[in-house]
Amino acid sequence: MRKLIAGNWKMNGLLAQLDDVAAIADAVQDYPDVDTALCLPATLIRPAAARYPVMAIGGQDCHMVRAGAHTGCISAEMLSDAGARLTIVGHSERRAAQGESDADVRAKAVAAQAAGLSVIVCVGETEAERDAGQAEAIVLGQLAGSLPNEAAGEWLSVAYEPVWAIGTGRIPSVEDVEATHAAIRSALVARFGDGGNAIRILYGGSMNGENAASLLAIDNVDGGLIGGASLKADKFLPIVQAAATA
Repeated sequence: MRKLIAGNWKMNGLLAQLDDVAAIADAVQDYPDVDTALCLPATLIRPAAARYPVMAIGGQDCHMVRAGAHTGCISAEMLSDAGARLTIVGHSERRAAQGESDADVRAKAVAAQAAGLSVIVCVGETEAERDAGQAEAIVLGQLAGSLPNEAAGEWLSVAYEPVWAIGTGRIPSVEDVEATHAAIRSALVARFGDGGNAIRILYGGSMNGENAASLLAIDNVDGGLIGGASLKADKFLPIVQAAATA
């Protein structure tokens, strides 16, 4: 299975940062066996997609309906129209800050796929939930509620994000990552049969150039959803390099 390394710029990036997108797009061309993407703020999607078609450009969220009275929201069709090829849905920051439910995330994934976008669905536990021994139950519950019945590896990936590891530099042990990704894989196969083996499972908690090789070597870690380390080519490229040799 090809690795996917997707950057999530979150609420970062002005037009001046298109130079950073250009540097990343230029660098990843040396690794054609790795799928790469940058999920940018909506204001940068059209110029980035137009200038750097070699790399997939994506959104960070979408609404679950095509159009309507939803001030400040962006639809999947709008993302596609701007040149996006994928979008993230269900990121922990949106689940927590915007109160998004599993049903919301599932509806967004359905809308994105209908608009022709690939989708990264995020799941993950908080530190309190892990400390209470609930991590696997939380993750598998989110997975069950957030994935459409039509989910398929051709257009959907799952990103496991231990919430307490995002942007903190902390990561679970190799054993914990392996166990969680194995549990996700088992749940995918149980629900989708052999098709569950084709759905990529990304790790999304403080992956960087120093730890990428060890994380990407773990069974069922099929790539990474990268936060801060995706903003600059010199930080992002070592992760892509690690994926190329994993």
